[in-house]
Amino acid sequence: MNTISTFLNKNQKDFTKQDLIKFINSKDIKTVNFRYIAGDGKLKTLNFPAGDKKYLDKILSCGERVDGSSLFKDIETSSSDLYVVPLFRTAFENPFSPLPSVDIICNFFDKNGNLFSMASDNILRNAHNKFKEITKYDINTFGELEYYVISNKNDLYPVNAQKGYHESFPFNKWENLRVEAMDLISRTGAAVKYAHTEVGFIRTEDKEMIQNEIEFLPQEPLDSAYQLIIAKWILHSLGYKYGVVVSFAPKIASGHAGSGLHIHSSILKNGKNVMLKNNTISDEAKKLIAGLLTIAKPATAFGNRLPTSYLRLVPNQEAPVRVSWGYSNRSALIRVPLGWNIDKDMSKVINGIGTSKKYKGAQTVEIRSGDGSANLPLYIASIVCGAINGFSMKDFKTYLDAHFIDKNIFKIENKEMRERFESLPSSCYESAIELERNSSVFEKNDIFPKPVIDSTVKKLKSYNDENLSERLFGKEEEIKKLVEEYLYC
Repeated sequence: MNTISTFLNKNQKDFTKQDLIKFINSKDIKTVNFRYIAGDGKLKTLNFPAGDKKYLDKILSCGERVDGSSLFKDIETSSSDLYVVPLFRTAFENPFSPLPSVDIICNFFDKNGNLFSMASDNILRNAHNKFKEITKYDINTFGELEYYVISNKNDLYPVNAQKGYHESFPFNKWENLRVEAMDLISRTGAAVKYAHTEVGFIRTEDKEMIQNEIEFLPQEPLDSAYQLIIAKWILHSLGYKYGVVVSFAPKIASGHAGSGLHIHSSILKNGKNVMLKNNTISDEAKKLIAGLLTIAKPATAFGNRLPTSYLRLVPNQEAPVRVSWGYSNRSALIRVPLGWNIDKDMSKVINGIGTSKKYKGAQTVEIRSGDGSANLPLYIASIVCGAINGFSMKDFKTYLDAHFIDKNIFKIENKEMRERFESLPSSCYESAIELERNSSVFEKNDIFPKPVIDSTVKKLKSYNDENLSERLFGKEEEIKKLVEEYLYC
């Protein structure tokens, strides 16, 4: 739980300026750090001394001025000033600062005091508001954050390659780092579901690489993006603290599982999950799935932003390659995971005493293509755009039938079935082309500004990675060099 919330005995969503001033003064906080997401999708920082009460009140009330041209490429230097204004509900104690510090996520405003239209979190906020306005429903999202811990090789307690799933300490030698991260992330107010070791385990002559995952609980889209971004910062900081590399890179070794960033979503009505009806997925869930399928290819422009992203999206490497969906099917792009929609009391079977509560209404759908290179607010905004699109489809059931898969799409005997489905892009270049062709689904309803689409296309094309997988085939040293170039993301 957020430590400021505990001190104030108040829900984090209800924080006010006076609440933060009270905490800062009572706890003798020395610095206040503004955090904000720039055009590159990365978290930036501005530090303030917290000792002067008048100055503290000023920055919490009005924010501060920053050079927008250094944070967003499409702003002219001649007129580049922006405001960053703190969002009080995001405040948390910084666990790494040498001085007692409070960090707050800020939003960008333009010179006229309007939310800056090209800031990614403002785009996501806009997408969420438009979804509610157009569909009369609400949507929640959350992520599964996969990463590798890369350390010096330790010959004790090895794990077989691709067999690391849910391994325990000491076979996962960095379980304590993961548990510490889970605790620190929770103290910021993020809703953590659980954490575990993932499939990947890689050994080289001098290095050992162990894959982990931290999964979250459903939140409104903007909060889910913020908690993922803060979680990445905490994990990077712990890596630095312990002298190891924590990498969210989509691919760190050929022939081994890459790291994804799967995003779950669910539809709500009057605050209740409506993904199930009569113990099967509802029409609302089907519309959501259909919509996600329609944007799957162009959304890679926001969710898979590096050349190494497309070294991950290959068969038999724990990643999707075809635009399809299925129930509990990890070879499909969109997966409907097992939910709690059964009436049987499983706890009573083994414990002899029935539980008094039945936890239903937790059904989600999962899109499995994204990875750690994603611009998280833009990627989640693209998912919300897909949901809007799905709710406008009259033929969503027919569309779903045409994209359904109930077998392992990667098996040789299912090749003919596999060929029915479109392939995801195989490079940043192809992703850029898909975004150009389908930009209207994101620009519609004035959600994504055209300059954001254009700059995304330009950046993706700049990698010149068309046919990269074919060019790199069998060239292990070149692959290794490329992986090292994009190890930190």
